Amino acid sequence: MNLRDAQQLSSLLAQPRSIVIIPHKNPDGDAIGSTLGLSHFLNGRGHNTTVIVPNEFPKFLKWVPGSAAVLNFERQNQQAIKAIAEASLIFTLDFNDFSRTGQMETILTETKADFVMIDHHQEPGNYAKITYSDVSMSSTCEMVYHLIQALDGHEEITKDIATCLYLGIMTDTGSFKYRSTTSTTHRVAADLIDKGAENMQIHQNVYDNSSPSRLRLLGVALNNLVILEEYCTAYMTMSQEELDQHNFQKGDTEGFVNYGLTLENINLAVIFIENKEEQIIKISFRSIGDFSVNKFARAHFNGGGHDNAAGGRSLTSLQATTEKFMTLLKDYKSQLCY
Repeated sequence: MNLRDAQQLSSLLAQPRSIVIIPHKNPDGDAIGSTLGLSHFLNGRGHNTTVIVPNEFPKFLKWVPGSAAVLNFERQNQQAIKAIAEASLIFTLDFNDFSRTGQMETILTETKADFVMIDHHQEPGNYAKITYSDVSMSSTCEMVYHLIQALDGHEEITKDIATCLYLGIMTDTGSFKYRSTTSTTHRVAADLIDKGAENMQIHQNVYDNSSPSRLRLLGVALNNLVILEEYCTAYMTMSQEELDQHNFQKGDTEGFVNYGLTLENINLAVIFIENKEEQIIKISFRSIGDFSVNKFARAHFNGGGHDNAAGGRSLTSLQATTEKFMTLLKDYKSQLCY
């Protein structure tokens, strides 16, 4: 965070305020960790914060300090609307366009509160009074850490804050293996451990608590794996019927797409997941090297994200979506296989 933005934010936070903090729809570890980490920090400075998620978040994140107080906009609509109406300042974390909040988009567009954006995705919108955007960062949680430092709050980082921020850094870096993991990222993580984050326990809470149905669902996904060697690509499909047969819970397919990249000579992995309730096909893209799945998702599947990790969606059937995807690959063969 640059000095000017830090000074402006410090001025906004000079007096206790009612603050709402919002992540994107279908919040992941970085979204939950950054919002709750920031909430703990601001509460410690005398502010009254409310974290509102657009919809439910996965069970494997329910242990995060402060998660029990989070409002779900879908289930606690009136409470959430009241909190937004009473807020004089709204932080939006881990997204940069109101469309990423689903049903909350309209109310956020109409509110008179000032906005602060903290995000590491490409092409940020212009709705915020203060925009802290840095696509080189590993995670929004790492950005919150630097924001706290910019506000001279390093000594105020508690065990709960450290736990939340470590969670988001760990999950958004794929346990510190993605290209976005820098030496600074490791130094931040080390400091958070020094501040009380129990790294082994956090890892276990996230990755070692699968239900039997989730593991069987992974088996289905792997059985559906299609390897396109000529395009150095692998993809999986998950139909709504397959999800229903295995008692699908939100977050159960988290990380499935990464299995494709464990294959030799595969540089692009994709998973297509049918969601009949929303009448869309949800798509996750992962890549190795210089192929930008962010650009690919934006160009063809109404999505975006990072160069090596992005999401998208399709309004056609599962079969039609995968057929379109395979048709597109021939135009990218030289970028995918090198």
